[in-house]
Amino acid sequence: MSSVQMYLFVAAGGALGASLRFFISEIVLIWLGKGFPFATLIVNITGSLIMGVLYGLIEQGVIEVAIYRTLVGIGFLGAFTTFSTFSLDTVLLLQQGFLVKAMANVLLNVVLCVSAAAIGLILVTNK
Repeated sequence: MSSVQMYLFVAAGGALGASLRFFISEIVLIWLGKGFPFATLIVNITGSLIMGVLYGLIEQGVIEVAIYRTLVGIGFLGAFTTFSTFSLDTVLLLQQGFLVKAMANVLLNVVLCVSAAAIGLILVTNK
């Protein structure tokens, strides 16, 4: 794969990931409101699950590393997942005096996202 193709895959994946992230954020905001950063949590869990599945499929040789790592792992998931937003959400909760919400946000994101990545890997590797 040429360098130009790799950049195009990253760009295409990034456009899809960013668009889906925005869509999910809007839907979750309508459903659950602004009281807790649920949209960020849902996107991080989903992205972690997809990353686990992707890594497992690449590890098993089911999919080609160059294409899918670039398109999905770097492009799509790079734009879709929201660790930087998660970090800012947590800081803002702390600044607003919501210590319990901030700690819940950290705990839920870490535990559920790591678990989702492990589940994704297990789903495709039986490990």
